[in-house]
Amino acid sequence: MLNAEDLVAVDVHTHAEISKSGHRSLSPALFGASTEYFKAEGHRQPSIAEMADYYRQRNMAAVVFTVDAEHATGHPRIANEEIAESCAEHSDVLIPFASIDPWKGQAGVREARRLVTEHGVRGFKFHPSIQACWPNDPMAYPLYGAIEELGVPALFHTGQTGIGAGVPGGGGIRLKYANPMLIDDVAVDFPELRIILAHPSVPWQDEALAVATHKPHVHIDLSGWSPKYFPPQLVRYANSLLQDKVLFGSDYPVITPDRWMADFDELEIKPHVRPKILKDNAVKLLGL
Repeated sequence: MLNAEDLVAVDVHTHAEISKSGHRSLSPALFGASTEYFKAEGHRQPSIAEMADYYRQRNMAAVVFTVDAEHATGHPRIANEEIAESCAEHSDVLIPFASIDPWKGQAGVREARRLVTEHGVRGFKFHPSIQACWPNDPMAYPLYGAIEELGVPALFHTGQTGIGAGVPGGGGIRLKYANPMLIDDVAVDFPELRIILAHPSVPWQDEALAVATHKPHVHIDLSGWSPKYFPPQLVRYANSLLQDKVLFGSDYPVITPDRWMADFDELEIKPHVRPKILKDNAVKLLGL
């Protein structure tokens, strides 16, 4: 089992990109666009076992998930059960999250309950832009209610996305769904739901900071960007008002923890805040 005291860091944002059968989490067109956007040419899609070895070698733990956007994209997801079972085989370093398309309605609610109670899932990932769903759409509320009741976090993609970038029409992906201010409604309507706003939320960074400052259970992860490109106001808040609510995330495998950490070392983060971001805040939030 995972021993948080021995870890250097907890990466709260990594992607399972390929199943045991070779099925990809994204269509070839969207995967290629993401690779180009992150300048990650040549990056391979590691298996979950390979992800475990990677993080074990670095004495880190990682949250692992895929994205279920079957309704909008028509592309079948990687099974949540497979991710949970694979993470369970490497429970010293991997923490399974699931993803359920909000368009699945009550079937999604039943699945969420089953995944937590029977498969050990520790949280849920939403990507409003790819799922083509407003985060505050009442359609999703029964699912959020179940997640709140189960006592696990919900992680929402916010801001720009590399998925679909450069593809004609952005691959049909609309950025408007990813404004973090929309998640403020979710935080109001589900006051005990622990929420993570993923990524520097460009072009809505100030909105994300406002929501995280105002709502006690809203956090921000720092994935998807090299720290050298973080908006200056995000760095200021991470050093002060939000020092207990900001989390290390890489977006592995398109951004590796090695690259992220090297740039984070150069960031002007106060010495007592650095361990909070890298590990302590995640340990508390995830109950490790």
